[in-house]
Amino acid sequence: MRHRVSRGLIVLLVASCFLALSPLIAHAQGFGLSPSNAQPEPQFRVLSSSGGRYVFGQISDSSKDQFMLDTLTGRLWRIAESGEIGIYLRPVPYRDRKGKC
Repeated sequence: MRHRVSRGLIVLLVASCFLALSPLIAHAQGFGLSPSNAQPEPQFRVLSSSGGRYVFGQISDSSKDQFMLDTLTGRLWRIAESGEIGIYLRPVPYRDRKGKC
């Protein structure tokens, strides 16, 4: 004796299994080339100041990318370190349209 299962019942069973297993699938660990733990995105803001003339900021994860900005003139300094004098501000030169610093 042969039983015929309707297509709707099969769809219902598959959907029920998927819903029952979805919490396990959502927390499953990836394999292959996917990283085991995701890297957090950096949370840096644009160098700006609400009240002061000078503002310090960092533009990447590297500690070497720390700057001081003069919000009045637009001049920029990179925070640098030397064995002789310690931490100091090194000017970041830029050129205008005529090629002058």
